[in-house]
Amino acid sequence: MTSTMDLGGVVVATTLAFREDDAAPAGLAVDYDRFAEHVDFLMRNGCRGVGPNGSLGEYSSLTDEERRRVIQVAVDAVDGRGIVVAGAHGVGSHQARTWAEHAREDGADGVLLLPPTLYRANEAEVIAHYEEVAKAGLPIMAYNNPFDTKVDLVPSLVAKLAEIPEVVAIKEFSGDVRRVYEIKEQCDIDVIAGADDVLFELMVNGAVGWFAGYPNAFPKEAVELYDLCAAGEWHEAKALYEQLVAVFRWDSRTEFVQAIKLSMDICGDSYGGPTRPPRGPLSAEQRAQVTADTERALAALAAR
Repeated sequence: MTSTMDLGGVVVATTLAFREDDAAPAGLAVDYDRFAEHVDFLMRNGCRGVGPNGSLGEYSSLTDEERRRVIQVAVDAVDGRGIVVAGAHGVGSHQARTWAEHAREDGADGVLLLPPTLYRANEAEVIAHYEEVAKAGLPIMAYNNPFDTKVDLVPSLVAKLAEIPEVVAIKEFSGDVRRVYEIKEQCDIDVIAGADDVLFELMVNGAVGWFAGYPNAFPKEAVELYDLCAAGEWHEAKALYEQLVAVFRWDSRTEFVQAIKLSMDICGDSYGGPTRPPRGPLSAEQRAQVTADTERALAALAAR
């Protein structure tokens, strides 16, 4: 398979619905039907694709069987209308390569890949990790999340990863909008906006796609915002972004999964619901703030 992916557009790091089931882990079973409905909802609203089994999809709280089936359900639900970029994160390259191979077998178009997740790898180890997973034969979007992995894929390291033919993109979540220029100066790789609350700034600087969380709740508006940016309609894009950025900030906070699921429930078009441990419920104060931020965004959008 040629290592390319058309990443222009909004690829949604999908949430995962659970339903109560005393026999399931933590009393919560994956609700595959609701997940499929959500994926279909995103595709009908113009999204480029979905990214299941990311941190927003609570992959680290899933059994191996659940994790694989999530990808299969996503591929079926997308039904050729876009792309599926499967999370293949693992403690080591042998686990991550296995997940990438499963993703290939199950019809995914590419994988999203963190450095080793529980070990602070050095530069040589990071490169070896990506080289090994590349053997699965799918295009790879590297994922820079220095907050969770404690490994920062700085531009000079991204340039080395870009020498691996399968590594075609970098999801940039550091929050440093200067990175786009630095990466583009050092290598030819697609830079993808990975944090919702710097989306506009990253797009201005040359990011070519958006792979993040709040489009779960606001897919139609997210697609409009991306399209305005891609067309260089910066004033119109900024006006829309300003209505959404307060709620988008939750995408960069510790409780982002719970916040985005709550926003989905408030918006009412798709089901958010509970999270599995270690993620617990929002505090009363957090719940009130997410609710206020979401309702403020909805009111501003309704008044347009």
